[in-house]
Amino acid sequence: MPGTLEPYHSGESKVQPRTRSLSWREALPVLHDRLLKLKEMFTSKFGSLPKFYVRAPGRVNIIGEHIDYCGYSVLPMAIEQDILIAVEPVKTHTLHLANTNPLYPDFSTSASNIQIDKTKPLWHNYFLCGFKGIQEHFGLSKLTGMNCLVDGTIPPSSGLSSSSALVCCAGLVTLTVLGMNLSKVELAEICAKSEHYIGTEGGGMDQSISFLAEEGTAKLIEFNPLRTTDVKLPSGAVFVIANSCVEMNKAATSHFNIRVMECRLAAKLLAKYKNLQWDGILRLEEVQTKLGVSLEEMLLVIEDALHSEPYSPEEICRYLGISLEDLQTQILSPNTQDGESAGMLIFKLYQRAKHVYSEAARVLQFKKICEEAPDNTIQLLGELMNQSHMSCRDMYECSCPELDQLVDTCRKFGAQGSRLTGAGWGGCTVSIVPADKLPSFLANVHEAYYQRSDGSLAPNKQSLFATKPGGGALVFLEA
Repeated sequence: MPGTLEPYHSGESKVQPRTRSLSWREALPVLHDRLLKLKEMFTSKFGSLPKFYVRAPGRVNIIGEHIDYCGYSVLPMAIEQDILIAVEPVKTHTLHLANTNPLYPDFSTSASNIQIDKTKPLWHNYFLCGFKGIQEHFGLSKLTGMNCLVDGTIPPSSGLSSSSALVCCAGLVTLTVLGMNLSKVELAEICAKSEHYIGTEGGGMDQSISFLAEEGTAKLIEFNPLRTTDVKLPSGAVFVIANSCVEMNKAATSHFNIRVMECRLAAKLLAKYKNLQWDGILRLEEVQTKLGVSLEEMLLVIEDALHSEPYSPEEICRYLGISLEDLQTQILSPNTQDGESAGMLIFKLYQRAKHVYSEAARVLQFKKICEEAPDNTIQLLGELMNQSHMSCRDMYECSCPELDQLVDTCRKFGAQGSRLTGAGWGGCTVSIVPADKLPSFLANVHEAYYQRSDGSLAPNKQSLFATKPGGGALVFLEA
């Protein structure tokens, strides 16, 4: 049996090296069998015992989609599904990575010369992002090696943040091996930045909730500076995640980064229209802050400043007074700046900005309703979630037919609100369901969406499940 474990976290501010001792079973009962199996697999793989284990949860974003990288608050919660890594520091300077899933092959590299291939978002590259982020934060050129065995229960490419959980897990693994301390906020910010190594221009929501989550409460996460506020969800409601079974790896396509660039360009055109210094502006939130107006007023500014027809690169360049080369090399991200492809791109700036400002307002309304707790709380929250999905579908165009069908199915069978969650173009929906309707809801959605006559879907327990707010990243040391 495993020995005594010690949790590696304490309080909100610092990730502490040691607190009080807990037995494995007392610390995380639901993980006991899984950790034991992971230990056995590690021993079989590497011929030695792991020294510690790191866990980082996935997350579901209840509302606030595609707005964190625009500077706006989001409202996620951690889920039970997670990434778990068994670790043994070794005296060599080689990093050995293995995965319990045979679909993900072993990988080894020098711990002192980390190279991340942006053209191939392979599983081990996400670990390398977290490893490299900590390495560069402390300015270290020569790191000790380690043996790592990774296990995950988050469905891949589902919008539940499996990739960011692996980045966060790797960052905390590296920090632990080094014997260093960082605050949870610092860790979240480092891991958010380091995930850009893979080529995805995302915000900081996924990493923030992975480290800062607490059991029993969702979190309003604000940026610049990063801070969190507890949001108590209604006791009579259950949040249900349903997987469309359409996988979407946002690092494998340009869909996600094009949306980031459209928001960046919209911010620059809005700033130019309002006679602000536009060239240093990257986020739509900056425009609102500099103008000192409300989100509702920003929606009016959009109507005056932007046209609903798509913008060509040439039109944007004429408006900003820059060359096409400047646009490609100074504003667009690497996988959207290719000269040949950039000339073929069109940018829907009006639609993207309208989604961002309206979605940011919905997040604040959602939090306010949770705080005030009116009699029709669940209905009001559901309406906001429905509005969010419509905006994601029509204004941000990040849904897909399967997600739309699944959302409609969930609403038909009792969800007060349902929406896509995560990057979109596949992945999962999240629905708010009255607790007394949960059994019939799960049965009906399972039959209507997953039990298809052609057998095209193969649902499992990760396809449809109720969830509640879970805790953040942990390290357990084996004594």
